[in-house]
Amino acid sequence: MNTLNRALLAVQEVKRLYEAQIMNKDNVVATGIGYKMAGGMPTKEVVIVVSVTEKLPRAQLAQAALVPRTVDGIETDVIETGPIVAFQDPKQRLRPARPGGSLGHQLITAGTLGCLVKRGDQVYLLSNNHVLANSNVAQAGDPIWQPGQYDGGTSADQIATLDRFIPIGFSGNTPPTPPPSGCSPLAAVLKYFQPQPTPKIQINEPGNNTVDCALAKPLSPELVTPDILNIGVPLGVGAATLGTALQKMGRTTGYTTGQITQLDVTVSVDYAGQIATFRNQLMAGAMSQSGDSGSAVLDMNRRVVGLLFAGSATTTLLNPIQHVLDALQVQLVVA
Repeated sequence: MNTLNRALLAVQEVKRLYEAQIMNKDNVVATGIGYKMAGGMPTKEVVIVVSVTEKLPRAQLAQAALVPRTVDGIETDVIETGPIVAFQDPKQRLRPARPGGSLGHQLITAGTLGCLVKRGDQVYLLSNNHVLANSNVAQAGDPIWQPGQYDGGTSADQIATLDRFIPIGFSGNTPPTPPPSGCSPLAAVLKYFQPQPTPKIQINEPGNNTVDCALAKPLSPELVTPDILNIGVPLGVGAATLGTALQKMGRTTGYTTGQITQLDVTVSVDYAGQIATFRNQLMAGAMSQSGDSGSAVLDMNRRVVGLLFAGSATTTLLNPIQHVLDALQVQLVVA
């Protein structure tokens, strides 16, 4: 028997003797055997690994909740994993609807609910224009289904209505200006017979798009929750840089991880034959597929850094999240 196997057996024996005592402590969700971590890297020391929902300073914990530093001479290593939950299928009907699950305008196949945002007291569902507004074609008030049509969604699965979107500027076209939220078709027509103020500069325009985003208004507040499948409620907004580690939950590929590989990306995106050029985007590696569009992309500290909108077999493209929030004039719903 080699040295490693002897060490594993010794730690395993102690772990099994004390695991019930450790598991009964508040905040503890798992115990196992692994290498001790130091500076984010594994060492060669085999220890009892104790997983907790939240890693708190020892001074903030009651004596009974403290995990001992050693047990019968074997060191422990406490890591934060969050709650351990049974994975849910992102393609199924979820009530309340959770970010990371299937969602879409009634006329598209399916995309992903990214996260919840708010303006004042009103909460909205955030995803892409091409997921919620059918690439500029939809109108405010159109039904939004969860799950999307491709995943079996029907009119009985309506969860929200399209509220507003930032039009995408396709090459050779002037992006349309959608009617204001709640504007009736008649009001939209009458608007053109009245004196109009000087138009504002477009956030998106042909050859110079910034965001692919839209909002949907839930039919009632209890139909949605900010708790992203397999990740949790976002803790805030983050700014990504080269090498930033990422995580996301999407309708097609589920939970995946990656990292930022490029900044300040200019990219031509094909929307079923229409081309839109985006500037100042973020690029990550292969962590998504078709149907993941609209996913919120977070760093490993659960801060949202981007909104996933496009990609290929080897790349994933993100709108920087602050550009999205500014364009829609909303704030992220956080824990």
